Amino acid sequence: QVQLVESGGGLVQPGGSLRLSCTISGFTLDYYAIGWFRQAPGAEREGLLCISTGNVKAYYADSVKGRFTISRDNAKNTVYLQMNSLKPEDTAIYYCATDWETYCTDDYSSWGQGTQVTVSS
Repeated sequence: QVQLVESGGGLVQPGGSLRLSCTISGFTLDYYAIGWFRQAPGAEREGLLCISTGNVKAYYADSVKGRFTISRDNAKNTVYLQMNSLKPEDTAIYYCATDWETYCTDDYSSWGQGTQVTVSS
């Protein structure tokens, strides 16, 4: 069974950091690009970053440049989203996804269930 499972969310104070994990099961991470997305209450889903099989990284959102980074560990079948200098407006449910390609795309077909990130004092 193919699964993408996000973890690492929680409550953090403004200016703090979190590292989210997207752990893959049922397929080999080596062959696929993975993207991170988020959806805040009442807002549309927003693309954040993507990492290809060749470790090429793409940013979809200017709001996270310089604060969020993406990395992958194929041996652990896991993609990470390192989030620094968090702001209250980063509060959202964070999702990882794949479109079963080696490169980052504009459309993603398989999604995890999401992990909640809340930035608040």
